[in-house]
Amino acid sequence: MDIRRNLPLLMTICFLSQMGGFMILPLFPLFIEEFGLSGWMMGVIFALFYVGKVIGGVPAAAIYKKLGGKRALILMLLLLAVCMGGFAVSTAAVLFGLLRLLQGLASTGLTVVVRSIIGDGGNVDNRGLYNGYISSSEGGGMVLGPVISGWLALHWPLSVPFLLVTLCCLMAVVAAMGMKTTAPVRANHESGEPLNDPQLEKPSADVKPEPLDNSKRSVLHTDDTSPLPSATSGLTTRLTWRQQLLGYGTVHFLEMSAYAVFLTYFALYAAHIMHWDPFATSLAFTISGISTLAAAPFVGYLSDRMGDRLLLCMLGMFLIGIEVAVFLSTSSHLWVYVGMLIGGVGGACYMDSFFAHIGDHIPDESRSSVIGKIVSAAEIGSIVSPLVAALLMEVGSLYSVFVFNLVLIAAAIAVQGVMRSRYKTKRV
Repeated sequence: MDIRRNLPLLMTICFLSQMGGFMILPLFPLFIEEFGLSGWMMGVIFALFYVGKVIGGVPAAAIYKKLGGKRALILMLLLLAVCMGGFAVSTAAVLFGLLRLLQGLASTGLTVVVRSIIGDGGNVDNRGLYNGYISSSEGGGMVLGPVISGWLALHWPLSVPFLLVTLCCLMAVVAAMGMKTTAPVRANHESGEPLNDPQLEKPSADVKPEPLDNSKRSVLHTDDTSPLPSATSGLTTRLTWRQQLLGYGTVHFLEMSAYAVFLTYFALYAAHIMHWDPFATSLAFTISGISTLAAAPFVGYLSDRMGDRLLLCMLGMFLIGIEVAVFLSTSSHLWVYVGMLIGGVGGACYMDSFFAHIGDHIPDESRSSVIGKIVSAAEIGSIVSPLVAALLMEVGSLYSVFVFNLVLIAAAIAVQGVMRSRYKTKRV
């Protein structure tokens, strides 16, 4: 798949799917209230979405390897459209919960497929930039989605926003159908020939793919105490296969945990500690989203030029920590908004460089599987960390929740620092 030719379509798909996903967030309380569901049932329905995200990564990676990027995208988008259309007509809590579970599966599936396409089709000179464009388009959808759905809910029946989301998903399906592909050439794993696919963008002249011989392939799949061969020549590491997978998974788990705590409790903190009104709180989220939208392509380009993606990941988490520290230290609207601006840049730094780094270091035949496992494992943090934060709030205060948030961020930086010290790479 020619990434440069299909990148605008991938961006459109991510924009529409993210806009659709975030459009429904403000509507769930209204939807559940309309059907007389309890607060407990609302919590269960919300949790089912994250359960779906946890279990969706590995199957999505398998589907990607079996069907290819284009068909996998279409399948995930159709599943998402079914979920959204189902929300518009559903009247039973059980059906609503099942649809939320499937929505989580589709959401993680889209993440795995799109990031795998970028990883397989890009190279060390452009993966950061391409991931930046994807993050930027997702940020645009995150900003516009809640605004559009909030306005529609004021003037139209509650089913209308869900139907609009369904239409967005179907538009994304049409966009995916327009992606240009060529006939794939499968790797000969038994003969030890390298994975050469004319769908994938050719690497730059100064970066030559490293063929994996039979001995390396057996190491990759049977001996997890040996170093994992890099996806590109000249990039070496002292980390074993198991250590890399554990390190990537731990970092993303901590990052998603911190993000989940922030999303769950910032509005509560703003209302009860900073005494903000809902509009001021919504504006803070909007500023963060716009910041990510604007910064992601530039940060991705910087990631490619620096050649030290883990350092940029660490910088991103540090900037997110500054965002949290700012609103813990002041309730000034201006300063908190500045902090949100900084945090949005930090989120772009992390996401662009993290997936690009995986693309650089994981061989083609293992990349989608690794991304699927990492994304699924990280979503466990989205379930566990808000529960831990809730316990901290019960025994302490909302302030202690965000101290916990800072601890998660610091731990993520520390793990990345250890990994980076083992990634002293050399170009040949």
